[in-house]
Amino acid sequence: MSIVNSEKYRWHGFADLPALQEAALGAILDGAAMAIQERGRFNLVLAGGESPRGIYQRLRSAPTDWTAWHIYFGDERCMPPTVEELNFRMAGEAWLDHVSIPPNQIHAIPSEIRADKAANEYAQTLQGVDMFDLTLLGLGEDGHTASLFPGNEWGTASDSPDTLAIFNSPKRPPQRVSLSAARLSRSRQIIFLVSGASKHKAVARWRAGENIPARAIMGETGVDVLVESALLLPLAGITH
Repeated sequence: MSIVNSEKYRWHGFADLPALQEAALGAILDGAAMAIQERGRFNLVLAGGESPRGIYQRLRSAPTDWTAWHIYFGDERCMPPTVEELNFRMAGEAWLDHVSIPPNQIHAIPSEIRADKAANEYAQTLQGVDMFDLTLLGLGEDGHTASLFPGNEWGTASDSPDTLAIFNSPKRPPQRVSLSAARLSRSRQIIFLVSGASKHKAVARWRAGENIPARAIMGETGVDVLVESALLLPLAGITH
Protein backbone atom coordinates (compact mmCIF):
# COMPACT_ATOMS: atom_id res chain seq x y z
CA MET A 1 0.00 0.00 0.00
CA SER A 2 1.17 3.51 -0.79
CA ILE A 3 -0.14 6.69 0.85
CA VAL A 4 -0.23 10.14 -0.75
CA ASN A 5 -1.46 13.03 1.41
CA SER A 6 -2.88 16.22 -0.07
CA GLU A 7 -4.54 18.80 2.16
CA LYS A 8 -7.13 16.77 4.07
CA TYR A 9 -7.31 14.03 1.46
CA ARG A 10 -5.36 10.89 2.28
CA TRP A 11 -4.92 8.75 -0.84
CA HIS A 12 -4.23 5.09 -0.04
CA GLY A 13 -3.11 3.17 -3.11
CA PHE A 14 -3.48 -0.63 -3.33
CA ALA A 15 -2.03 -3.03 -5.88
CA ASP A 16 -5.36 -4.69 -6.62
CA LEU A 17 -9.01 -4.87 -5.64
CA PRO A 18 -8.67 -7.70 -3.05
CA ALA A 19 -6.04 -5.68 -1.17
CA LEU A 20 -8.30 -2.63 -1.24
CA GLN A 21 -11.25 -4.67 0.02
CA GLU A 22 -9.18 -6.16 2.85
CA ALA A 23 -8.08 -2.68 3.96
CA ALA A 24 -11.65 -1.42 3.84
CA LEU A 25 -12.84 -4.37 5.89
CA GLY A 26 -10.22 -3.64 8.54
CA ALA A 27 -11.13 0.06 8.64
CA ILE A 28 -14.82 -0.71 9.05
CA LEU A 29 -14.24 -3.20 11.87
CA ASP A 30 -11.76 -0.90 13.63
CA GLY A 31 -14.28 1.94 13.39
CA ALA A 32 -17.02 -0.30 14.76
CA ALA A 33 -14.92 -1.48 17.69
CA MET A 34 -13.98 2.07 18.65
CA ALA A 35 -17.51 3.43 18.34
CA ILE A 36 -19.05 0.58 20.31
CA GLN A 37 -16.44 0.92 23.05
CA GLU A 38 -16.83 4.71 23.31
CA ARG A 39 -20.55 5.21 22.60
CA GLY A 40 -22.22 1.81 22.65
CA ARG A 41 -23.33 1.93 19.01
CA PHE A 42 -21.89 2.16 15.50
CA ASN A 43 -23.62 4.42 12.98
CA LEU A 44 -22.52 3.32 9.51
CA VAL A 45 -23.55 4.85 6.17
CA LEU A 46 -23.32 2.42 3.26
CA ALA A 47 -22.21 3.12 -0.28
CA GLY A 48 -24.23 1.58 -3.08
CA GLY A 49 -23.36 0.26 -6.50
CA GLU A 50 -21.21 -2.76 -7.24
CA SER A 51 -17.86 -1.54 -5.86
CA PRO A 52 -18.52 -2.39 -2.18
CA ARG A 53 -20.26 -5.72 -2.76
CA GLY A 54 -17.12 -7.77 -2.07
CA ILE A 55 -16.47 -5.83 1.13
CA TYR A 56 -20.00 -6.43 2.35
CA GLN A 57 -19.67 -10.15 1.63
CA ARG A 58 -16.51 -10.28 3.74
CA LEU A 59 -18.37 -8.65 6.64
CA ARG A 60 -20.67 -11.66 7.00
CA SER A 61 -18.12 -13.53 9.10
CA ALA A 62 -16.76 -10.54 11.02
CA PRO A 63 -16.30 -10.93 14.80
CA THR A 64 -18.36 -8.04 16.15
CA ASP A 65 -21.43 -7.21 18.24
CA TRP A 66 -24.02 -6.85 15.50
CA THR A 67 -26.64 -5.64 17.95
CA ALA A 68 -24.75 -2.35 18.25
CA TRP A 69 -24.67 -1.65 14.50
CA HIS A 70 -27.04 0.93 13.00
CA ILE A 71 -27.10 1.01 9.20
CA TYR A 72 -27.97 3.98 7.00
CA PHE A 73 -27.71 4.53 3.26
CA GLY A 74 -26.03 7.38 1.40
CA ASP A 75 -28.54 7.24 -1.45
CA GLU A 76 -31.17 5.10 -3.10
CA ARG A 77 -32.93 4.73 -6.42
CA CYS A 78 -36.70 5.20 -6.54
CA MET A 79 -37.66 1.80 -7.92
CA PRO A 80 -39.75 -1.22 -6.90
CA PRO A 81 -38.23 -3.41 -4.14
CA THR A 82 -37.71 -6.29 -6.55
CA VAL A 83 -35.23 -4.36 -8.69
CA GLU A 84 -31.68 -5.62 -8.27
CA GLU A 85 -30.09 -2.17 -8.64
CA LEU A 86 -31.44 -1.04 -5.27
CA ASN A 87 -28.64 -0.34 -2.82
CA PHE A 88 -30.71 -1.80 0.00
CA ARG A 89 -31.24 -5.04 -1.90
CA MET A 90 -27.57 -5.37 -2.84
CA ALA A 91 -26.42 -4.79 0.74
CA GLY A 92 -29.01 -7.26 2.01
CA GLU A 93 -28.03 -10.03 -0.39
CA ALA A 94 -24.32 -9.51 0.13
CA TRP A 95 -24.32 -9.04 3.89
CA LEU A 96 -27.21 -7.69 5.96
CA ASP A 97 -29.54 -10.66 5.43
CA HIS A 98 -26.84 -12.96 6.84
CA VAL A 99 -26.05 -11.26 10.18
CA SER A 100 -27.97 -10.50 13.35
CA ILE A 101 -28.31 -6.73 13.15
CA PRO A 102 -31.79 -5.99 14.56
CA PRO A 103 -34.10 -5.18 11.61
CA ASN A 104 -35.20 -1.90 13.22
CA GLN A 105 -31.55 -0.77 13.13
CA ILE A 106 -31.30 -1.12 9.35
CA HIS A 107 -32.69 2.16 8.04
CA ALA A 108 -33.57 1.83 4.36
CA ILE A 109 -34.48 4.84 2.25
CA PRO A 110 -38.06 4.39 0.98
CA SER A 111 -37.84 3.42 -2.69
CA GLU A 112 -41.42 2.86 -3.80
CA ILE A 113 -42.65 6.45 -3.45
CA ARG A 114 -41.86 9.74 -5.16
CA ALA A 115 -38.40 11.14 -4.49
CA ASP A 116 -39.54 14.19 -2.52
CA LYS A 117 -41.76 12.13 -0.22
CA ALA A 118 -39.00 9.56 0.28
CA ALA A 119 -36.49 12.31 1.07
CA ASN A 120 -38.82 13.82 3.65
CA GLU A 121 -39.37 10.45 5.30
CA TYR A 122 -35.66 9.71 5.50
CA ALA A 123 -34.95 13.15 6.91
CA GLN A 124 -37.25 12.21 9.79
CA THR A 125 -35.30 8.96 10.28
CA LEU A 126 -32.05 10.92 10.53
CA GLN A 127 -33.33 13.46 13.05
CA GLY A 128 -32.14 11.41 16.00
CA VAL A 129 -28.66 10.84 14.58
CA ASP A 130 -26.00 13.43 15.37
CA MET A 131 -22.71 12.30 13.84
CA PHE A 132 -22.25 9.23 11.72
CA ASP A 133 -19.29 7.16 12.86
CA LEU A 134 -18.23 6.04 9.38
CA THR A 135 -19.50 6.99 5.95
CA LEU A 136 -18.61 4.84 2.94
CA LEU A 137 -18.77 6.44 -0.50
CA GLY A 138 -17.99 5.53 -4.08
CA LEU A 139 -16.90 7.56 -7.09
CA GLY A 140 -18.63 7.60 -10.45
CA GLU A 141 -16.98 8.09 -13.83
CA ASP A 142 -18.38 11.65 -13.92
CA GLY A 143 -17.13 12.43 -10.41
CA HIS A 144 -20.47 11.87 -8.70
CA THR A 145 -20.81 10.30 -5.28
CA ALA A 146 -23.97 8.96 -3.64
CA SER A 147 -26.55 10.53 -6.00
CA LEU A 148 -24.88 13.94 -6.10
CA PHE A 149 -24.32 14.52 -9.81
CA PRO A 150 -22.52 17.29 -11.71
CA GLY A 151 -24.91 20.11 -12.58
CA ASN A 152 -27.33 19.30 -9.75
CA GLU A 153 -27.68 20.65 -6.23
CA TRP A 154 -25.26 18.97 -3.82
CA GLY A 155 -26.39 20.48 -0.53
CA THR A 156 -23.02 21.87 0.53
CA ALA A 157 -24.20 24.76 2.72
CA SER A 158 -24.10 24.23 6.46
CA ASP A 159 -27.88 24.72 6.64
CA SER A 160 -28.62 22.34 3.78
CA PRO A 161 -31.27 19.70 4.42
CA ASP A 162 -30.08 16.22 5.36
CA THR A 163 -31.71 14.65 2.30
CA LEU A 164 -32.16 15.72 -1.31
CA ALA A 165 -34.79 14.62 -3.81
CA ILE A 166 -33.40 14.10 -7.30
CA PHE A 167 -35.77 14.06 -10.28
CA ASN A 168 -33.26 14.41 -13.12
CA SER A 169 -30.50 11.89 -12.47
CA PRO A 170 -28.39 11.40 -15.61
CA LYS A 171 -28.26 7.72 -14.72
CA ARG A 172 -31.29 5.45 -14.54
CA PRO A 173 -33.61 5.92 -12.79
CA PRO A 174 -34.20 9.69 -12.89
CA GLN A 175 -35.74 9.77 -9.42
CA ARG A 176 -33.41 9.19 -6.48
CA VAL A 177 -32.86 10.23 -2.87
CA SER A 178 -29.42 11.23 -1.62
CA LEU A 179 -27.99 12.46 1.62
CA SER A 180 -26.67 15.97 1.09
CA ALA A 181 -22.96 16.75 1.00
CA ALA A 182 -23.34 18.59 4.32
CA ARG A 183 -24.99 15.58 5.99
CA LEU A 184 -22.49 13.09 4.57
CA SER A 185 -19.70 15.29 5.87
CA ARG A 186 -21.01 15.08 9.44
CA SER A 187 -19.14 11.84 10.07
CA ARG A 188 -16.24 10.96 12.31
CA GLN A 189 -14.63 9.09 9.43
CA ILE A 190 -15.22 9.20 5.66
CA ILE A 191 -13.87 6.55 3.30
CA PHE A 192 -14.14 6.55 -0.48
CA LEU A 193 -13.81 3.18 -2.23
CA VAL A 194 -12.51 3.61 -5.78
CA SER A 195 -11.69 0.80 -8.20
CA GLY A 196 -11.89 0.07 -11.92
CA ALA A 197 -10.12 1.58 -14.90
CA SER A 198 -13.20 3.62 -15.82
CA LYS A 199 -12.61 5.81 -12.73
CA HIS A 200 -9.13 6.93 -13.85
CA LYS A 201 -10.24 10.26 -15.30
CA ALA A 202 -12.46 11.08 -12.32
CA VAL A 203 -9.58 10.41 -9.92
CA ALA A 204 -7.27 12.61 -11.99
CA ARG A 205 -9.82 15.43 -12.03
CA TRP A 206 -10.33 15.13 -8.28
CA ARG A 207 -6.61 15.24 -7.54
CA ALA A 208 -6.20 18.18 -9.94
CA GLY A 209 -8.61 20.16 -7.76
CA GLU A 210 -11.60 20.21 -10.07
CA ASN A 211 -14.94 20.89 -8.42
CA ILE A 212 -16.50 17.47 -8.84
CA PRO A 213 -19.22 16.29 -6.42
CA ALA A 214 -16.81 14.02 -4.52
CA ARG A 215 -14.83 17.08 -3.42
CA ALA A 216 -17.92 18.46 -1.70
CA ILE A 217 -17.59 15.84 1.05
CA MET A 218 -15.15 16.74 3.81
CA GLY A 219 -15.23 15.64 7.43
CA GLU A 220 -13.56 17.33 10.38
CA THR A 221 -10.75 14.77 10.27
CA GLY A 222 -10.45 14.75 6.49
CA VAL A 223 -11.20 12.03 3.97
CA ASP A 224 -9.52 8.69 3.26
CA VAL A 225 -9.59 7.50 -0.35
CA LEU A 226 -8.88 3.79 -0.84
CA VAL A 227 -7.96 3.44 -4.49
CA GLU A 228 -6.28 1.01 -6.85
CA SER A 229 -2.73 2.30 -7.35
CA ALA A 230 -3.04 2.27 -11.15
CA LEU A 231 -5.67 5.01 -10.88
CA LEU A 232 -3.13 7.34 -9.25
CA LEU A 233 -0.86 7.31 -12.30
CA PRO A 234 -0.89 10.43 -14.53
CA LEU A 235 -3.50 10.45 -17.25
CA ALA A 236 -2.88 12.16 -20.58
CA GLY A 237 -4.75 15.42 -20.91
CA ILE A 238 -5.12 16.01 -17.17
CA THR A 239 -2.76 18.50 -15.56
CA HIS A 240 -1.99 18.71 -11.86
